[in-house]
Formats: sequence, C-alpha cells, structure tokens
Amino acid sequence: MRPGVVLALVSASLCVLGLTPARGTDPLPARMADTGGGTQLITAQAPAAGSTSGTVTWWDLRDGTWTETGSAPARFGANGLVEGGARVQGTDTTPTGLYGLPFGFGLRAAPAGTRVGYRPVTAASWWCQDNDSASYNRWTEPLPADCLASRSEKLDSYAPQYGYALVIGFNYDRPVRGRGAGIFLHVNGKGATAGCVSVPEDAMRAILGWADPAREPHIAIGTADGATAVTRY
Repeated sequence: MRPGVVLALVSASLCVLGLTPARGTDPLPARMADTGGGTQLITAQAPAAGSTSGTVTWWDLRDGTWTETGSAPARFGANGLVEGGARVQGTDTTPTGLYGLPFGFGLRAAPAGTRVGYRPVTAASWWCQDNDSASYNRWTEPLPADCLASRSEKLDSYAPQYGYALVIGFNYDRPVRGRGAGIFLHVNGKGATAGCVSVPEDAMRAILGWADPAREPHIAIGTADGATAVTRY
C-alpha cells in the first residue's frame, strides 16, 4: 500500500475514535483559542502558575501562517501567575489572559520605527492605582486630587523598568475596583515583578519597533498547561 494511503487511513481512524492528530508542532498561536483577530501577537508563557520566569515571543501572521519574529527571556510576578478574572490587587501576581496594548510610554525616547502611540514620562506622570479614584488604572498628568500618591505609581521613579514600556490592557477598558492596575510589559528590573511582564531592554526596544497598531497586536499571557494555559485564550 502506498505511504500516502496509509497516512490517510490513520488520520481517518483517529477521527472515528474522536481524536485528532497531535498539533504540538504547530506554532503556539495556531494552538490558541483566540489571538485577538489581528496579525501580530505577543505570547508571554511561563512553565507553571508558580513560575516567576518564562519566555516572551512575538509573532507575525503572514499568508495564514504564524511565524516567530523574536523571543526573549521574561520575568513575571513574584507570586507567579493567576487567572486575570480572579486576580486581586496587591498580590504580586501576573494576570493571565488575552489583552490589547493601548499605548507605549517611557523615560527614554521612542525607539526608531515606533508606530504605537508613545507617551514620554515626565515628572508629572503618574499611574493611578487608588481604588477610590475616578482615574483608577489610568495615566494621569498631574495626579488628580482624588488619587492618593501612596496608592499610585510615580512613573519617573522606576528606572530602568519604565525606560520603555507597553501598557497591557488588563482591567483597562472597564476597570473593576480591587482587581489591579498598572500592568505593563517593560524593561527588566532586579528580579521578579509586582505583576507586570518584563524583558531585557534590547527586547523591549525591538518589540516597540515591531508593533504596528494597524495589525492589531495583542498579548497572551499564560502557562504551558493547566487552568491558566496560554492556549485557552
């Protein structure tokens, strides 16, 4: 019997049994339930929910195939990762899920080729994390009267982390109080993060130069398997 006929019979048998051929060799985005509908995607994947390190990879969809464009080691929250919809503010956990990337910002000038909206950090730049403020989970300049400084981040106080950054749209469009604020993709600090995803500076510069709003880039954060597997999003 010809090899092609044998392969066809094997595939048919798997389908009869309710199984499908393994897809483990497919690119990660091709194994995901949703990639955001665009043609650019960042995946931030950790080995397990308790991990504080993993890999960030950025991908392009061209002619129907997802192709890896770049990759870098990543750091996650000091207490690992947790399902985004169940996250509690102040727990130092990175929220899993699929999110948009509203805009970039930084203490340093935007890298050459940056197309995303990019806000320069000044001495008046804050990210409000006060649950009682109307500006909760928003960039503000200056800090509004109803947002306590002790419950917020003065962005120019975080170097090198905020040398370059992208806002991750976690809890952003319709903020839920107490779920968390100020989740970014940014430059590495000294160790694990307070809930953000961080990468080396050269990777952050490359990502900013690569991301194209016209191609609707998203970020998918998750683990290799289990309840928070990145392929669920």
